[in-house]
Amino acid sequence: MAWDEFSVALKAREFVRRANVTAVPVPLDPYLTAARATAREMADMAADEAGTCFPMSDGSFRICINANDRLERRRFTVCHEIAHIVLGLKSDHKTAPWTTGRPLAERLCDLFAAELLLPAKLFEPAAESAPISLAGIDALAGQFEASVTATGSRFADSVGAPCAFVLSHQGKVVYASRSKALKDANAYIPRLLELPAGSISQRSRAGEILSAGRSDAADWFDNWERGGILVEEARHLAQWDQTLTLICFESGELPSAVEPVRGERRWEVEGRELPYRREDQGDGEFALKELDGSLRWPSKKRRS
Repeated sequence: MAWDEFSVALKAREFVRRANVTAVPVPLDPYLTAARATAREMADMAADEAGTCFPMSDGSFRICINANDRLERRRFTVCHEIAHIVLGLKSDHKTAPWTTGRPLAERLCDLFAAELLLPAKLFEPAAESAPISLAGIDALAGQFEASVTATGSRFADSVGAPCAFVLSHQGKVVYASRSKALKDANAYIPRLLELPAGSISQRSRAGEILSAGRSDAADWFDNWERGGILVEEARHLAQWDQTLTLICFESGELPSAVEPVRGERRWEVEGRELPYRREDQGDGEFALKELDGSLRWPSKKRRS
């Protein structure tokens, strides 16, 4: 069968239902039983080797995972290898999970694993009640014993607010998870997009000590013409040159574009003008109003 993201998600949710998991953090034994597999931690695996899986003579499978990895990564590895078993996809572990050259089969198994560790019926209510912030994602990751990356991806996919969680490596987007609101609005973040110049993410990667700020939506979304201001929060992990970004429209709602007033470019959201100002450079460009030190997050959620 030719798998895609949609069919893999459906297959994973069917697998979760059959395993009948109800506790948080999700126990892995029901998944292993359903896949006819056993897991064993190995202390002598290479540092860059998370795990592997091979069939046994009786038709079952043995999953070996790196005992030196963090708990959340070991749990993810078990679920990732179960995905290879259930989907029948061959392993290709030559590239790290966050790099741009990640093979499709490995990305699909990552998706399957996230569905197992953060099952929709348990995770979605928790995500919807959590603040839209990296701190909120951190708390959910701890609760579900999952990585921040996996949790952030599932978070953006689960909440109603127009937001996205972006994973970048070496300054280029590897993966972007978007909420349904952004998908419906065709707010697309291209893979391999370079972090926008001047963005919180780009500046954090450059070494500035920053946490959050505002960005122009058009800097992140491909062919975006609806305007709008994003609140952007970023965390750069220098050890792997990896950047985690959470973006959400400042108003908590998607903007509606209006016609420019003579000589100015204005956008209206929920009946109020967004803080654009005219550049006096004579080049027709526009910029955001200067920051006043007060960051306003979406009204329906409170930043932690």
